[in-house]
Amino acid sequence: MRIGRRYHADADPQKLSPPLCFFYTGRDDLSALGTFLNAPTSYIGKEIAGQFRIIQRIGSGGMGAVYKAEQPEMNRYVAIKILHPKYVSRPDLVSRFRREARAMSHLSHPNTARVYLYGQLEDGACYIAMEYLEGKNLAQVTRAEGMLKAGRAVNIMVQVCGALEEAHRQGIVHRDLKPENIFLTSQGGIADFPKVLDFGLAKVTQREMRPGSLILTQEGMVFGTPEFMSPEQARGQALDARSDIYSLGCILYEMLTGKLPFDASQPMDYLALQIRGTPIPLSERIPALTFPPGLEAVVMKTLAKEPGQRYPSASDFAMALKGCLSDQVDDDKMRSVPATDESQRFLIHGQDAARAEPALSGSAKLAAAERSPAFPAQSGAPSSIGPAAAAQGASATAPALSHAAASPLLWAALGAFGMLLLGGLIALGVLLLR
Repeated sequence: MRIGRRYHADADPQKLSPPLCFFYTGRDDLSALGTFLNAPTSYIGKEIAGQFRIIQRIGSGGMGAVYKAEQPEMNRYVAIKILHPKYVSRPDLVSRFRREARAMSHLSHPNTARVYLYGQLEDGACYIAMEYLEGKNLAQVTRAEGMLKAGRAVNIMVQVCGALEEAHRQGIVHRDLKPENIFLTSQGGIADFPKVLDFGLAKVTQREMRPGSLILTQEGMVFGTPEFMSPEQARGQALDARSDIYSLGCILYEMLTGKLPFDASQPMDYLALQIRGTPIPLSERIPALTFPPGLEAVVMKTLAKEPGQRYPSASDFAMALKGCLSDQVDDDKMRSVPATDESQRFLIHGQDAARAEPALSGSAKLAAAERSPAFPAQSGAPSSIGPAAAAQGASATAPALSHAAASPLLWAALGAFGMLLLGGLIALGVLLLR
């Protein structure tokens, strides 16, 4: 079961508390939004750009619809995303739609949905032709299967990190990462092959914009999905790659636990918690669950309130995940992650976190946290663990854990000895009185 509700695009700013102007993008699947907008079906059978023929509508949303089309010359199917004609008079929405097409057309990473062509139809509606994918988005997968095993979740996440790293290096910040925008398909016989979708809210740097393009990013404007929004995004501040990394942390957290880092039911509550709330530690979310050593420290670091305390890049986040789950992360998945100057350092960071943190759950982990300097996350605040600190933490943790494990037996033995001693003293006293 998911926490919170789902919201859709372009909520009325007048109904929200000032001074924020907020645009909800929602957590809904496209297929569930058909009642929100009766997109025209006249496009079925229509030929686009002389090479695509629309076969059927496969989903609809607040701004338009997505169609399945065939491209006979290439002997393949494509997905055609069409902006509803009634929005042609809205330059902000048209610019946002074109910005998505332009952003995605610059990206070639295998884990990013490919864009083949974009343009405008005779009725003025804008369209994007992109690769057709078969499978389910991450939200559908977790809804059907529940929480994912750590190894599977991390292998999916490192590939997503690779896609985001390419985007970030080109000056593109996604700004609306959520499970609904990560599509799991099969490619070349490889299962769980994620594709990052929907760059409709992507922030493109000034140098990537065409001359005359309308720049939609403004201070005080808030775009995105509250459940996965970074604190700086919730404040309407300027964003960089580390905002996306916060969102990735929220997604991984939900994959691992089936829940979000905060308990809330209203969008403004989520905003307030993203800005000021302390994320619930991974080990406390589902006390009965256990996680591989070091995974909690890596995940919680992504949820730091200050961007400077998170991983500086998506590649560095992936390397830290690889470091703490080295035996479960496939090398083939890591090949999709571009290296950075800090890659080796964050690989070691993940390894140190794994050595410093035992695979405990619930109260046992919290008890160990109180005794070990390697566990500053009791308050929910992430931290960086360097080699020296990790070595110190590892040496301090072993005796503390053995003491914690032995203490129940020790007290039981002492209790039994005390009872025997007391019984012996009573028997001796009775004999002396006789």
